[in-house]
Amino acid sequence: MRRALLRLLPLAAFSLCSATAAASWTASVDEREGLPSLSRGGASALSSTFVFWGKQWSWAHQPAGFKVVGPFEYTVAGRNQALGFDLTGRARKSSERQIVWEFELNAAATASGVIGGGIAFRFDLAAFGEALGAPELMRGNRGWTWGRAGGSRVEMRFEPPLASIHFEGGKKSAVRAFFYEGEVPAGRRRHVATLTVSGDMTIVPTTGERFGLADPAAWPKDILDWRTSPVDLSFLNAPEKPAGKRGFLKVVKDTLVFEDGTAVRFWGTNLTAQALFGSSREAVERQARRLSQLGFNLVRLHHHDSAWVNPNIFGDRAAPNTRNLSPAMLENLDWWIKCLKDEGIYVWLDLHVGRQLKAGDGIEGFGEISKGEASADLRGYNYVNASIRQAMKQFNESYVNHRNRHTGLRYKEDPAIVAMLLTNENDVTNHFGNKLLPNKNVPKHSAAYMSEAEAFAAGKGLRKEQTWRSWQHGPSKIFLNDLEQRFSADLTAHLRAQGVKVPVVTTSTWGGNPLSSLPALTAGDIVDVHAYGGIGELEKDPRYAANLVHWIAAAQVAGKPLSATEWNVEAFPAPDRHSVPLYVAAAAAHQGWRALMQYAYAQVRLDGPGAPSNWHAYNDPALAAALPAAALLYRRGDVREASIVYAFAPDKEQLFHRAVSPDNAPALRSAVERGRLVIVLPETSELPWLAKTSAPAGAKVLSDAQQLLIERDATEAVSDTGELRRNWQHGTYTVDTPRTQAASGWIGGRTIRLADVDIAASTRNATVAVQSLDDNPIARSRGILISLGARSVPEAEKRLPFHSEPVEGQLSIRAAKGLKLYKRGATGDAKPIPVPYHDGRYRIRLDRGLATYWLVLE
Repeated sequence: MRRALLRLLPLAAFSLCSATAAASWTASVDEREGLPSLSRGGASALSSTFVFWGKQWSWAHQPAGFKVVGPFEYTVAGRNQALGFDLTGRARKSSERQIVWEFELNAAATASGVIGGGIAFRFDLAAFGEALGAPELMRGNRGWTWGRAGGSRVEMRFEPPLASIHFEGGKKSAVRAFFYEGEVPAGRRRHVATLTVSGDMTIVPTTGERFGLADPAAWPKDILDWRTSPVDLSFLNAPEKPAGKRGFLKVVKDTLVFEDGTAVRFWGTNLTAQALFGSSREAVERQARRLSQLGFNLVRLHHHDSAWVNPNIFGDRAAPNTRNLSPAMLENLDWWIKCLKDEGIYVWLDLHVGRQLKAGDGIEGFGEISKGEASADLRGYNYVNASIRQAMKQFNESYVNHRNRHTGLRYKEDPAIVAMLLTNENDVTNHFGNKLLPNKNVPKHSAAYMSEAEAFAAGKGLRKEQTWRSWQHGPSKIFLNDLEQRFSADLTAHLRAQGVKVPVVTTSTWGGNPLSSLPALTAGDIVDVHAYGGIGELEKDPRYAANLVHWIAAAQVAGKPLSATEWNVEAFPAPDRHSVPLYVAAAAAHQGWRALMQYAYAQVRLDGPGAPSNWHAYNDPALAAALPAAALLYRRGDVREASIVYAFAPDKEQLFHRAVSPDNAPALRSAVERGRLVIVLPETSELPWLAKTSAPAGAKVLSDAQQLLIERDATEAVSDTGELRRNWQHGTYTVDTPRTQAASGWIGGRTIRLADVDIAASTRNATVAVQSLDDNPIARSRGILISLGARSVPEAEKRLPFHSEPVEGQLSIRAAKGLKLYKRGATGDAKPIPVPYHDGRYRIRLDRGLATYWLVLE
């Protein structure tokens, strides 16, 4: 297969985004508050924000309406209601090495006896202290510097001098630069702040400038209809109808297999909240069919019990307790399960997500965990409170023994339900152990926790004073894994006693958990992970930064299947979110992951178009552009699994005494770029239940988390199969296989040549995917799907419609003669488009007149 070639095209409009490719350090104005930022390889080194406080450190929120006025020209403005002043600011790039801010603060009256405030600067010294040293303060309250003399260095200077500037808490990782201190005097105060960079640091445009400042109102709108699918991939599910016909799902080593011996990969999504309980029967049938057409074969039912959902599984949230399940709400779930099953779609059940305990639940120590409120979050407390554990068991027993009115099967008897999750985002190993500490004013729970810790320390010969300190790595992480495992094993045994046959998952590794959180998760049949990225996932340089794929990969325990029940990017609307589904799907196929679930399809009633949201893929053209293409690639196995396996095998000291994670371990990040990554857990005498995992035969065993598996000056990586290429310098990603050939990211201004497809896009950031719709390679296929994607921007923050940026350029496809080109409209209608065919290639012009993201050659 030919190597993908990226050739620059003459494109003047692309010049704004090309600057980022040249330097490893980039300074810019952050679009949240219009203040300085510094990054390297996609990892944030310096961030800044406005901070103000009133009397006795009461927070005084400072709004900062940010606007791009023109190239490298910006404004911020906002009124501080608490302190009674207006803040305005202008920023501009004054030279190739400087950005200048002019701040004006205007107070109508004096506010005395307040703390004051200004700007807080945060420096990631853990990641970049070795390269730049520690920041230093200038004399006379004039600012700070960070970097090496004569090398890479950044300076922030204020004129006139600030009211004060100091390191926060004496730690050099944070600087507070105050415009006001002690009082806010009436009148105007002006400061000019100049950021100067040197060495290999450059100043680059903001994210908005890079993507282009075109008016979205001029783009086509409503290119996606929320009721219908622009493509139909339901043929992928046809052999499964009805879901469950192959018997219960089983775990065989690190794979998922039905009872009839059929191995399966799940490409899924999440249905949550009011989508579950408020949608009409007609809407459920329609959306189940649409989910199948979009290529999904798994749906996770989530936020069924959360207090913010009204009604939820307990009925009206005003109910005095959460002991009883609502028959009406259960029937809503029954109907969803029945309709999904009819479409060949399987179901993942969560048992606990957001249940808020109430006084009527009879929970011991309820008063101390409710903190005077009417309800209490059980997370963390469930590990030491037997009455909470019993309440969870009671729920599970009622839930899995419920008989579906439409299938006649109890949930535990239905093989269309393929997995159950005990508790969502509820680990004690990293997040919620701190809730149990003696200083948290929960004396009964703290006493139980301390008793558990002391008994464990005594029984295992560990130092007692280190074992209970949940916030520290060391013996505490061994103890916390044991505490979590014992809870999970107990609830799993209870489910098995009820007759549950499908895989049981404990909780997830999420929210930056280090590898020390993995051992307890092996108590389940599948290890689950949640990963959320942001803008620019394709640009993150694995030498310095982790992206969401690295975080998912770091949860792959050797010998265990991996699921990701949540993946997505934030904050909404991330302009390049269209590029993420194909990236995740291709990585999942290459890494051998078994179940991926996008978060989320919908959390509102599905009888209407809803509103723009990060949790509503069903009405979002940017995600719908690529989700079907990703489903086809992943489920059909278009990308080969890696032949090289890297097994990271930390010893006990490294696993439990250090916070090793993709954030600080180049070995984890770089291994994913080339081959498959698995984590080998060590035998640990204090944890007899932790089975020592073995590296797969032929695996390359790694023990040094700092080992880099790519060249130190690399700008891209190619998978061991040669099919996947990520160029973080350019921010592009390509897939080149016989049946799927695609490119995503900053592909504008480049010609990308794949085996049968040439892509020459002029849209700066876009996705173009070409796929065979039959079992033949693209060159011989009689049906070819072309998926496009770019920015989709809602008309207003909470109002539809979406305006979708056209993908413009040229597309050349080598394929069989005699095919006709059709564009798929919002309602799935197909309209023919003339297309020339020369020298065995279809040459398709992509322009705004298409007003669609979906084309078909057939």
